[in-house]
Amino acid sequence: MNGIKLSNQQPYAYFSLEFYDMANGIKGAGGLGILAADTRRIAESLGLPFVLVTPFYRREMHQSMVDGEQIETWQTRRPEDFGFQKVADFKINCAHRRTHKLDIYLKTIGSTTIFTMGSDDFGELYAGEMSGDGRLLQQASLGFAGWRALRKFGASPSVVQMNEAATAFAAVAWLDELVTGGMDLTAAVRFVRKRALYTNHTLVQLAESEYTMKQFEKIVLPNIQSRVVWEFVRSMFSRDNHIKMSTLTIELSGKRNCVSKLHAKVADYHDLMGRKVKFAAVTNGIDIDKWALPETLEKYRATGILDDKNRVGKVVPLEPVDIRKFKAIGRTKLNEVLKNRVDQYGQPVQIPADAFLFDFKRRFADYKRPWLPFTDLAEIKNILIENDAYYILTGKAFLDDKVMHDKMQQLLRTIDGDAELKKRVCYIQDYDEELAIALSVGSNASINVPIVGWEACGTSWEKDIINLDILISTNDGGVADVAAKSYLRVDGKNEAEELASLYKNMRQSIQIWRNDDELSKILHAQLLDYLPTISGPRMMGDYLQLFEIVLK
Repeated sequence: MNGIKLSNQQPYAYFSLEFYDMANGIKGAGGLGILAADTRRIAESLGLPFVLVTPFYRREMHQSMVDGEQIETWQTRRPEDFGFQKVADFKINCAHRRTHKLDIYLKTIGSTTIFTMGSDDFGELYAGEMSGDGRLLQQASLGFAGWRALRKFGASPSVVQMNEAATAFAAVAWLDELVTGGMDLTAAVRFVRKRALYTNHTLVQLAESEYTMKQFEKIVLPNIQSRVVWEFVRSMFSRDNHIKMSTLTIELSGKRNCVSKLHAKVADYHDLMGRKVKFAAVTNGIDIDKWALPETLEKYRATGILDDKNRVGKVVPLEPVDIRKFKAIGRTKLNEVLKNRVDQYGQPVQIPADAFLFDFKRRFADYKRPWLPFTDLAEIKNILIENDAYYILTGKAFLDDKVMHDKMQQLLRTIDGDAELKKRVCYIQDYDEELAIALSVGSNASINVPIVGWEACGTSWEKDIINLDILISTNDGGVADVAAKSYLRVDGKNEAEELASLYKNMRQSIQIWRNDDELSKILHAQLLDYLPTISGPRMMGDYLQLFEIVLK
């Protein structure tokens, strides 16, 4: 054992540039933020001394559609309206503008605390160019102001988890404090590496920026007190005076993980010596209390499938009558949510109680292939019409993803141009966690078809399995964690073969729902295969084990 312990004064610190928790007023862009919010809730349920450090973005993006085109609108949010207490002002030093003032807020929830920072001119999530000064200022604010806020209010973190490379300045601030306090640089680097974890969440490095020496001198250097630490950071720059943020996180972390087994195998990063970096695998889990239909969760606990901490027990088959009852309750809840939502035409949608429903509810990214089921219009129409089935699409494209903005518009215009598809395929605007829950509990089958090798983990499919949807998926991300044969696997040597497999599985999912024995069999198999993967306490336990921390 390495002697690292947790307490209220020495908590587990979790830094994330994105946090998605509507109950606390912070709305992220997708999976990274939702995972951060789930991790905090899981820590609270386990009684873990835990602090989450994240910005509070006062401009929140919402989506509307005009002729199939995504239009961004903005809503102002203030931390005071969500129970946060302002506790300090901090300044980020910038050579080009002297100082940038930040308001620091905190909110304590059970054993956990959220430290958040921002200002009226801080910008929205992922504002500006990926490698621009505005993005660097946000990242420096998170690391330097976040670390110093923790220290000011009595927290001396035992360990730090850095979610994505954008949070690297937390480790720089920690190192700077140690060296300024008199510790030798070599010893300080060793100390930080022992207690810092870099978690990489994506194979598509949209979350990573690359900056110039000039930008660092302007925005980062003024916040480093030790000249020795600055020279150490400067030594990491390439010969052309550029640095990737992952370089900082790799060099300042002694522990690194990817978020599924497959992700850890294929991640390709190298340290400054040119050695390939080894990543542990800690597959993402979810907060089951938040995402599961309460009636279904009650049944899991009554049968011993889960205990009151959502730890996995004995997975027993569920009776078909219970499965159909839970899905009927879920369909009602879905339609209640849809009453207050609109489709691509600005109209509310209701899905008939006895109709079969497919859904795609994920970020609109090219590698996730939201357009794939609509490649053969005649075939998708036949599946929907012959089986009285509906298909709901939802999800946003990133602000600067022009390719997917265009593909989304093209897809919606294709649907609009076909009278039958227009009746049965609905795109629901402004995807958020409320809609994600509603679709998980109210759909029959979920479509998850990323290009194999491109999805780091994904968690939408986990929410579908816990809510007794049939999963139709490629064998990618966390789905590939186990050699499962339970879900309906989309396979093929090329896209044409994958498409044929997808349509076959869509038809098969409908037939399964018509047969009680087959329905119970596949849903039991999905739970048996994947409940350990889905488990949030398992995920948190894996992270604690990386640090050899035993939670009593």
